[in-house]
Amino acid sequence: MQETTLSKDDERITRINIQEETPSPRYGFEPRDKDSIAFFELCSAIRQSGEAARSNQSHIHRSLKYDGSILTETDLAVSDAVIARIRKLYPDCNIITEEIDLHDFRDGARYTFVLDPIDGTDAYSQGLPSWCVALGILDSTRKPCGAIVYAPRFGVGAQDMFFCAMPGDNKLYLNGKEHTTPQHYDVPRQMIMGSNTMEYMDISRFHGKIRSFGSSILHMVAPAAFSNLDCTTNPYCYAWDVAAAHGIVSRSGLKICYVDGSPIEYDDVLLLERKHIRMPVYVGNDGCVKWMQENIRMVNWE
Repeated sequence: MQETTLSKDDERITRINIQEETPSPRYGFEPRDKDSIAFFELCSAIRQSGEAARSNQSHIHRSLKYDGSILTETDLAVSDAVIARIRKLYPDCNIITEEIDLHDFRDGARYTFVLDPIDGTDAYSQGLPSWCVALGILDSTRKPCGAIVYAPRFGVGAQDMFFCAMPGDNKLYLNGKEHTTPQHYDVPRQMIMGSNTMEYMDISRFHGKIRSFGSSILHMVAPAAFSNLDCTTNPYCYAWDVAAAHGIVSRSGLKICYVDGSPIEYDDVLLLERKHIRMPVYVGNDGCVKWMQENIRMVNWE
């Protein structure tokens, strides 16, 4: 698909109307109190936005942002719809999003929501299925406490994949059921890698199979969902490319960390200055992460 001008007046692809949904256990948890009902409504908004993005995928236009990355009408429409719903449900909380610098951040806010309206926009703009709507949730100390990841065309034995982890609940839900992470080898046989991995990492000592989807979030949550995808290395990304996956992986029992084993911290550099992560990220069980640390070498990283 060639780069074109984004449409501004085709409401079919520039506007998403979120409908009210009666609280139910459809996302795996029972919405009983104010907080769980609010999270249910947030899950509903993410689901409806993802469904609209799926319906519109063949109609959108592909354009370039100032940094050379891809932008479509759907990125903006999903961003607008989800931000409006967050502001209604959590009016005193922070929002960090890829497409808009909102310039309004309060230290100590109950939650900070980190949104990537379409993670994998390049894949999305080409009609591929490997993209998702991703929302990470950080607590008042900026530690991951929840997340929602919805991939409408990418799933395990199903047409879609809906992961959610509710703040205050230690469970992980996948497609409406409590989820148990599959077991993995301690020495990886299949590894997921970001599309720019070869630029920054020497993987010559890995002799298994390599997978790459085009979505940082899907790269990182995949070991929590797929039994044969053992681990992930994801080199160059930003807060909105990591936070939702961080919330899901943390709840899955797998490990997510920088290549040196240090934790990912959402400091001012990452959130407010909007800089990229300070080094690549590893995801996997303890054995896989140890193997990657001992066998993958960083190159060309500044």
